[in-house]
Amino acid sequence: MNCIKVLIVSVLCLLVVVPDTAWATGSTDLYGDSVKVMVKKHLMPTVQPDRIILNLAENPMEAVGINWRTATSEAVSYIEYAVATAGPEFRKIAKRIEAKTSFLSSQQDDEPVIEANYHEGMLTGLEAGQTYVYRVGSEKAWSEWFQFTMPTAEGPLSLIYFGDAQNDVYSMWSRVIREAYFQFPKVDFMLYAGDLINHEDADYEWGGWFEAGSFIHASVPVMMTPGNHEYAKGVFLSKHWRPQFNLPKNGPEGLEEMAYEVNYPHLKVISLDGEQIDEIPEKRMAQVKWLREVLENDPKKWTIVTFHYPIYSTKPNRNNEDMQAYIQPILEEYGVDLVLQGHDHAYARGRVLNVNGQPELGKGPMYVVSVSGPKMYDVANDPWMDRKAYNTQLFQWINIEGDTLSFKALTARGELYDAFQLQKNTKGENTLINQIPNTEERVQE
Repeated sequence: MNCIKVLIVSVLCLLVVVPDTAWATGSTDLYGDSVKVMVKKHLMPTVQPDRIILNLAENPMEAVGINWRTATSEAVSYIEYAVATAGPEFRKIAKRIEAKTSFLSSQQDDEPVIEANYHEGMLTGLEAGQTYVYRVGSEKAWSEWFQFTMPTAEGPLSLIYFGDAQNDVYSMWSRVIREAYFQFPKVDFMLYAGDLINHEDADYEWGGWFEAGSFIHASVPVMMTPGNHEYAKGVFLSKHWRPQFNLPKNGPEGLEEMAYEVNYPHLKVISLDGEQIDEIPEKRMAQVKWLREVLENDPKKWTIVTFHYPIYSTKPNRNNEDMQAYIQPILEEYGVDLVLQGHDHAYARGRVLNVNGQPELGKGPMYVVSVSGPKMYDVANDPWMDRKAYNTQLFQWINIEGDTLSFKALTARGELYDAFQLQKNTKGENTLINQIPNTEERVQE
């Protein structure tokens, strides 16, 4: 009996430490065939709901989207929710809504064909500032109860921004999102600037992303913009994107849940699909037209725009001409405050205004490029960069309160690496206050 207990414990430990490469390719020989089979089973859908995630709604003051996955045997699944109470009595007043269910079959590279049902629902009519609990599933199997708090119109608004996770997500990126949660456990949402995973339809990689985020993704609303690694051949969006996320559908026709806007009382957040701007002219121009219309009628004090391909790259000798030609002029014309980007696997930030074809530093939108995963590129030494970093996993905390936007970039160790404030005057103009810590820049020798 003791030998059996030891074997079970050993296998469970192996399930935890198995490398991401084994999940992505199934090619490892480290643990033998029996353990590889168990690892794969660990990532397969079952009657127990998994991959549970909260997503921002178009109006995040009164609604939130919820998604989860089960085995295909679960054709009907539910959300139960209630206002949180100090004790367990909320269970007596919980409301139930039936989810919308869709079937997904996916397969990539050496992975097997994986079939699952994905479920989604929208909680509406929620009260600003109120704390709610919810669970998902059915009488066969329920998730645990998760808890979240709605934002308030009067108080500060905060978010965590991640650059590319992409590679070795479960083993190497997980510490970054968890450190972000340890440092800032009470934020209103998290934002991903694309390339959440490396291969668009690799179910095991998506599983690693969800496991890395675990209960955090189920408790803090999330928004994301697609990167090039969420696409096949620059054209075909990951089959997983729409079933597993529940993002606003208020963007251009055909780009729902990729290009969209989210509206808080004093903040508008806009996602653009950078890959479609780069690859497909008609999708590019649809976004250009839509973005201009959205910003033309933007009464918000603060505006943040996110997309994957940077306006100003951190990687040497890289230039995203379509973003500069079609998107940058609109950002400048309408005074966008902050632009959050990924793709270049390094960190840099700075303000740039294009004047008669020449960059004028210290004016215009604040452009930020960052990376949260372990894949790293060289970083250039360009004049627009107020602060830069090479070979550094980071996460960023952004807080908006009244006329002040505060920004902090922290390393995977939780150490402050960069900081600044934007102070907005009555004309809507921003003054930059640098708060760079007295530490050396991390640059390659």
